[in-house]
Amino acid sequence: MKKSKFSSLSLSTKSIHGKHPHAFKGPVTFPIYQTSTYRFENSNDAIRYAHGDSNVLVYTRYHNPTVNEVEDRIALMEDGEAAALFSSGMAAISTTILSLCKSGNEIVSTPALYGGTYRFFRDTLPNYDITVKYVDPNSLEDLMYLITPKTKLVYLETPTNPTLSLIDIEKLVKLTRKMEKEFRKKITIVIDNTFATILNQKPFDFGVDVIVESSTKYLGGHADLMGGVVIGMKKFIGQVKELAKHLGGCADPFAAFLLDRSLKTFELRIQRQNENAFALAKALEKHPKVSRVIYPSLPSHPHHKLAKKQMSGFGGMVTIEVKGGVKGAVKVCDSLKVAVNAMSLGGVETLVSIPVYSSHVKMSKDELAKHGVTPGMIRISVGVEGIKDLIEDFEQALRKL
Repeated sequence: MKKSKFSSLSLSTKSIHGKHPHAFKGPVTFPIYQTSTYRFENSNDAIRYAHGDSNVLVYTRYHNPTVNEVEDRIALMEDGEAAALFSSGMAAISTTILSLCKSGNEIVSTPALYGGTYRFFRDTLPNYDITVKYVDPNSLEDLMYLITPKTKLVYLETPTNPTLSLIDIEKLVKLTRKMEKEFRKKITIVIDNTFATILNQKPFDFGVDVIVESSTKYLGGHADLMGGVVIGMKKFIGQVKELAKHLGGCADPFAAFLLDRSLKTFELRIQRQNENAFALAKALEKHPKVSRVIYPSLPSHPHHKLAKKQMSGFGGMVTIEVKGGVKGAVKVCDSLKVAVNAMSLGGVETLVSIPVYSSHVKMSKDELAKHGVTPGMIRISVGVEGIKDLIEDFEQALRKL
């Protein structure tokens, strides 16, 4: 298992205020610049901005000190040169994709994706004449045939939502770089690292170019903010931010302030969620009314060895299949008293959802099969509650089946 290089020092005590061009050095907590526009000292500021001086604050859709501070913090903690915050995870993903692709380009993606991403690929990108091909994660060698001179990016998500299957990042990067050399063109590799988080998986160490995450989830961690983030090289993030000005998915200053608060407890929360998820997974694997438990650290997981190779922790997500199909899943979710029946994930509260009614709604049987989603599946986002309370809660709910 890889040792994590992550340190809470980069979040709570290693301040970057002194490097920030608009830093306010007074309060311990960085303030909220809750404003849509900014006062010029005189018209020279407007002239400087017109001539390209990015240090001149003009309009919050373009830049905001609170947002910029959090972008710098996330870039630091994820070992990236720069980051861009967005109003949602999908705003981050869609802006990243559209900053890379134009009409006639192709994307090669792994098939098991967050439902919102998959529907964006399926329903929206064809309108822009952007084609998406899918590679079987168990046959990554097929990248040699799927990647063509039209391929602009390779997209992956690992662990996947909600099946927690894993993609061999190192192998995918190696094969993509080989095709990059053959066609003598840059192919950008983008990973959705939301489920793992940087504490459990460091994609840049494997040669990935761009990380996208829904900061609504583990980065935010309290079910009280919406956001997304893109991390990568400074030049690329600059391109993303320019397009974001036109698409308008800019981050809200107050959401950025809440995210800044959350980053201070990020490591503590993730470590507890890792521990609770493993304990809950082990307990449920023994339960007679649970058909299957999916969690990367369990030896029963089909990609257990790969998980130990490329992850330093195994995350807070556990997926189970219960007997009785979707009716059984509904019965269990409705009988829980500690865990909350709600969509989304990554917060301090344990949440449960039924993928066929939430993340993977409005998909055909063939699409669900391709994603590995079954009717009796329950996705559990494990929180930080007492583990005995959680286990007892699921046991009492399963008795209702």
